[in-house]
Formats: sequence, structure tokens, C-alpha cells
Amino acid sequence: MKRPMKTVKLSALVIALGFISACTATDNNVSSVNSPNNGSSAAFPTATVTQQTQNPSASVSQQVELTMEQIMSDPDWLGRQPEDAFFSPDSKHIIYERKQEGSVIRDLFRTDAQSGNGSKVPLTELHEVSYDDWIDDKDQSFVAWIYEGDVFAQIRGTDKVIQLTRDSAQADNLQYFKNTGVSFQVGNGFYSIDIDGGNYQQLLSWDFNDAPQAVKPPKDYIAQEQLKLIEYVNVQRKNRQAREDLRNAIKAQNDAVMGTEIYFDKAYTNVLASLSPDGKYAVVVIRENTPTRNDSDIMPDYIEEDGRIAAQQVRQRVADAKPVSHEVYLVDVANNSKRKISYVNLPGYNEDVLENEKRENAQARGEKYEANRLPRDIGLLFDWYATEMPIRWHDNATHVALMLEAWDNKDRWIVTLDATSDSAFTTQHRMHDDAWVNYRFNQFGWLEDSAVLYLLSEESGYSHLYLKPLDGDLKQITSGNYVVDDVYISKDDRFAFYRANVKHPGIFEVYRTELATGNTEALTDLNGMTEFVLSPDESTLVLTHSKLTMPPELYTKPADTTTKAVRLTNTVSDAFLSIDWKAPSIVAVPSSHTDQPIYSRVYLPENLEAEKRRAVVFNHGAGYLQNAHLGWSGYFREFMYHNLLISQGYVVLDMDFRASAGYGRDWRTAIYRQMGTPEVQDLKDGVDWLVENANVDRGRIGTYGGSYGGFLTFMALFNEPELFQAGAALRPVSDWAHYNLPYTSNILNHPDADPLAYERSSPIYFAEGLNKPLLMNAPMVDNNVFFVDVVRLVQRLIELEKVDFETAIYPVEPHGFVQPSSWLDEYRRIHKLFETHL
Repeated sequence: MKRPMKTVKLSALVIALGFISACTATDNNVSSVNSPNNGSSAAFPTATVTQQTQNPSASVSQQVELTMEQIMSDPDWLGRQPEDAFFSPDSKHIIYERKQEGSVIRDLFRTDAQSGNGSKVPLTELHEVSYDDWIDDKDQSFVAWIYEGDVFAQIRGTDKVIQLTRDSAQADNLQYFKNTGVSFQVGNGFYSIDIDGGNYQQLLSWDFNDAPQAVKPPKDYIAQEQLKLIEYVNVQRKNRQAREDLRNAIKAQNDAVMGTEIYFDKAYTNVLASLSPDGKYAVVVIRENTPTRNDSDIMPDYIEEDGRIAAQQVRQRVADAKPVSHEVYLVDVANNSKRKISYVNLPGYNEDVLENEKRENAQARGEKYEANRLPRDIGLLFDWYATEMPIRWHDNATHVALMLEAWDNKDRWIVTLDATSDSAFTTQHRMHDDAWVNYRFNQFGWLEDSAVLYLLSEESGYSHLYLKPLDGDLKQITSGNYVVDDVYISKDDRFAFYRANVKHPGIFEVYRTELATGNTEALTDLNGMTEFVLSPDESTLVLTHSKLTMPPELYTKPADTTTKAVRLTNTVSDAFLSIDWKAPSIVAVPSSHTDQPIYSRVYLPENLEAEKRRAVVFNHGAGYLQNAHLGWSGYFREFMYHNLLISQGYVVLDMDFRASAGYGRDWRTAIYRQMGTPEVQDLKDGVDWLVENANVDRGRIGTYGGSYGGFLTFMALFNEPELFQAGAALRPVSDWAHYNLPYTSNILNHPDADPLAYERSSPIYFAEGLNKPLLMNAPMVDNNVFFVDVVRLVQRLIELEKVDFETAIYPVEPHGFVQPSSWLDEYRRIHKLFETHL
């Protein structure tokens, strides 16, 4: 399967630290994660990590000066790095995307271990190397894929690509079918086609409507009397029924006619469907067809081609969302029948998992709360990052596994069903979290040659790999204070390949673990951020690797432990290489609230002790994101701006505060029902560290950040008004009740059930605390964090008679700015704020 990738370039490296391998024993049977793990701080590396930076290239004819204008210009000047690397279906070539200079178009490039950057794939050959979905099974004689909605195949050992479909229908959901061909979905139907003979057939169709009836019962008294009095009407009804009976008999007895047509309630719609490998069964998941937004969910767009104002449709707010349940049906294709599979036997099916939260809110209102045992709303879990779907058939075509979640975000179930006999789910694994189940680390699937599931779970406190036989106990394969992600199981079921931050939270390498023994080997030792794709023949890795001061490049190596990775691409520009970039150190800032340190990027100017320094604290966005790592940051403009700041004598601190990714479950969930509290506590520890260790003047520190980072800027300035002397909040959240459902309800539950969590987590409730200069930069066509967040806060500040705040608006910008002129204006204002008030 093609994997999305981010990539990075290698430079000379020196790691100055003693790595501590974090390994802790865990109970394989524990599947509930309820409270913080106050383990020993010895489990966490505390030494400062540095990378040796590459000297500016002497071969560059003209050195580029690091200016604000250069930093905020079109990022093409960095060199347009490789993106989304993957292998061609025959494993012979590495394919990646590369942006065209000065254009939004991305070209596909093809290379191999000897061809460097390679060459652009001609448009006439794209279908041979690119795919939206692809399948590969060692027991099959061919591989197959979908490109632009059409199905293609290639016989192993040959170079010939066979096009199986060519039409306007968009094929999806590709699978092997009966060892002779493939099946795929188009709309509300499944189809199959043989590789050899090209036999094409529809296997199943379904519709959300009433099943057709040749003869319907009389609907009222008049109709009833019509049948009683008029013989002609009865004759016509008899004839229609006879014709319908004949059609049904033909469908049932003649294999040449597609006979499986399933009907569902017309008030419902599709969620997901999956056909068994032998075509005998299908799982169809549906939900009520209710609107997911209101007519009032709009965003004015003031800059349109026609000079008018457009009302863009946008998502609903979490406060407006209503519970959603999915219904799961097993369809017997041969018998043209369906049966609904109940959730009743799921452990926790009717637990009142929010009992404590609801009781606290009731007490705040002066009321009492009585626990209920009503069925919870349950449906499929769609991982935000995985490419796999939450319905997985075993190759034996009998067993199917589904991943389910509760709408309240407290439970994840992996369940199985024997399609030939079961009328209820068998729960293979339940992961309960008193805070919320992570929307990452939900990979699962079947081993190739046995009825065993593999899965990722955070139940030990970190994402780790487990095996679960259908009739056996859960077995933990990896363990320790590190994160396992992007798992690939070899076709012989012997090895699991994955990426993990075993050495240090900020260093991700590729590892291979033998499933039978648990023996683990590192396949890379590049010391930065490394992602991988394994070739279809499992012989070669393509790596996307980066360092702190170098953007992504591709590397390749055999899938063994002895051969070093070789750099493949060189796309970083001479202009970028001409600049003397200063790499931040990764510092383990001690925490006054947890045993685990707060890993942070620290940028230091030269001659640090010459005078007391000004400092800027950058707050990363997303909340659940890792930025204090040793790879190229998605915040590359901020990295360059921080280099500009230290050239002017500033110290810069960039913290992975609690809520950040890469540090385990407890770090992630520390913000449950109190967003902005643990993070600001960590910022206070960061400021103390700057004063004590980096010669920083406590009275000359500012802060800034975008999105979640803008929210944290608000919370710091409003709730700890003496911590920073000025702050800039970019595209910020001011009231979480106006943000989206999936993200917000995880952390704060739903406003109907837990309004206290929203009120203690939303900056607009604490605006009276502002007494330092505040800059708010707000894009107006932001369909992520709505412009109204700033509008409402500005009105609140006006009514509170606050004086030292400013707002800059950006009429054409979405959440992530696009226009270089907007980036430049935004950062000029931020820099002016710091220069004026620090």
C-alpha cells in the first residue's frame, strides 16, 4: 500500500549524549489506561542532544543573506524536496512527488538506487507506476492496483501491465477475488473481474429504499373496496405478481443473472462496505442520513473573482454535534439476505463512562446526577493517519475483524465475526481510556497464514505492538518508554517492521522485530527523523530522512541490519546551503509537575554570557504534535525566523509541552478537561530554565504561536500575566465550543455533558487577565479555526476596556497561509511586537 511520507536531508552528525534505552515490564493483559504513570525519571534521557551543522557550501557562487523577506518568500527557494515516496508495483523503481517550481502542480519522479533524483515519469506511463490503492499477496500470481478510478494488474515476473477496466466509474475498495481476479466497489455495488479471461460481473448491489413490491396491500378504505368491487384491478395485480415471481426465480436459479439486491432503510446512508475474498459475504455499515452541518454554518469570503461576497459552507461546531451510531450488517450474497449484528455483547456497551464528569457538572448546577446504563453510541473507528480501513477480512474469507469506537471517545474495540455462523461479535481486544482513545496508533490486521490479529495499543502507556490469536491471549511484542508506529508485517509473518523513538524521544529509526522471539534489530542509525516504505518484494527500504538544519531527502538500503543507508536524492537548493544555519539543541527541561522532562528546542546566540538576553518562547500548533525532535520541522519558516532572532541576540525556546506527541499516553492526556493548564505550567518551567541556564532577563521574554499555539499564547497572557511581556496569537482558538467535533470532544467531551471542561479551557472566559501587549493575527477564510474566534474575543476585550491589543486580518488566507506577502506581513508584525516590548 502506498504510504504518505515526509522527507529530509542528511548532514554530518555528532550526537553528544548518553542514550538510555527505556525498557519497562508491562502486563500483557492490562487493557485499561486510567491514571498517569509516575515512573522513575531515570527512564527518560536527560542529556542535551546536539547536531553538528553543515558548513555553508563553498561552491555556491553567491551567499544568500538571511532576511525576513527571504525567510517568508515562496518556499520553492529551499529546493522542492521529495514527497510521498513509494515503490512501483514490481519493486524496480522508487517513485516520489516533487513540486514544480512556481506552480501548485506536483510531478511524479522515478528513480532507483543508481539514478539519484531520477527523471519525471511521462504522463503516458503514470498508470504503470502510480496508484491510489494496491494489493499484493504472496499466494497470488499477480499484483493489482487502482489508478484514477481504473483497475490494473501485473503478472509477477513480467513487465506487462494489464488494464482491467476503462470507464468513468470510480473503482474503490480493491481486493483479491477467488484466486482468479479482483473485486472492487463502485457506488453501492461490488464487482469482480478475472485476470485471464476478463470475465466481468456484478456480485452485489444495495440501495437505501423500500424493496420493490409487485403487489402492495391496499393503503386505505377506498383502495380496499376497489379490490373488492373491480375484478380488472385484481387481474392486473395477479399478472404483476406472476412476472415478479418469474424474475425472482431466474435470479435464484440462473448464475448468469446478478441476483443479490439488498435494501436498507431509506433514512440511512453508507459508512463503509467490504466484500469477503470469496464473494460470499459482505459487511455493510450504515448510519442515519442526518445533516452534519446547519445552514448557518457558513464563512464569508470577501475576495471573490466576481467582486461579490460568497458564503462558503463550513463544518459544524462541536456544540451543535449530535451523537452518531453505525449499524453493522452481514450480507449473505448467495442467499440475498442480511442480518444486523448487535453491539450488546461488547464489554462496556452500556457503561456510564462519563458518570464522574456528569456528576461534577450537576453539582456545579446544584443538582444531583444518577448514573444510567443506556446503550452507548458506537461505530467504526477511522484512524486519522492510517491508510487501512477498519474492516479487515482474513484470507480464509470466513473471519472478518472490525475496529469500533464509542462516540464518547472512551473505548476502542477490535471484534471478529465468523461469517458462516456468528450472529454476534466476539471481542478480541478492548482498550478503555478514562481520558480518550488516541486517534493515532490504531493499526490492526491479520497475519497472513494464521488466525491471529496484530494491533497497536497504548494500554501500556506507549503505543506498542501486540498479537491476538482468535482463541488465545493477548501477547505484547514490543515494550518500553517509546512509541511504535507505521507497522508492516512481512508476508511470511516472521517480522514486524516499524519506526520508533527508542534511543531518544526526538530520534526515530526503523526497526525489525521477530514476532516469534521478540528479538529486535535496528535497521537504520541515521539519528534524525526517519520514515520508511518497504518494497513489495520486501528486499529494500526507501527512507525519508531529515536533520535539524537540512530538509528531507530520500535514502535507500537493503532490508537488513548490515548495510548502511545510501543517500539517493539531492534536491536542497544552493541558496539554502549557502546560509550558516544554527541548529537548536534538544534540552530536557526539568518539570516541576511530572517526573518526565519537557523536551525542548533551544536556540542560543553567540557570546551568550556577554549580557542579559531577550528571549522568545514559540508554542507549536496542533497540541498533539512533536517539534522537539532532531529532524526537519514542519515549522520551517519558524526555524528560519528563530535563526534570525538568535543572530540579533535573542534566545529562543520551543517546547514540547504536555499534550505533545511522541512521549506516551500520559503526556498526551494530561490536558483532559483542562486544556491550557498543564501546558502553561510547562511554559513557566521553561521560562525558569531560560533565566537560570541561558542568561535570560525574566522581564524581557515574549511568546507566540499559531492555532493551538495561539490558544496557548492567550492562556499564558490571560492566566499568568507576568510570565511574558508580550505575545502574538496567530489563527487562535478562543472558545473550544466553536471548534470541531472529532478533535475537541476527545479532550473536553461534549459541551452538553461537560460544560465545565469548556469553560476552564477556553481563553475567552479569562480575558480579564490581560495586562500585557497582545497581537492577534487572524485569517478570514479559515475553515479550521473560524475568524469568529478572534471577532468574539475582540468584542470581549472591548467590553472589558482593555487597551493594549491589536488585530491584523488577512482577507484571502486560510488556516495555513499561502501567499508570501501574508507570511511576511504577519512576521513583520510579530517581530515589531518583540522589538518594541522586549
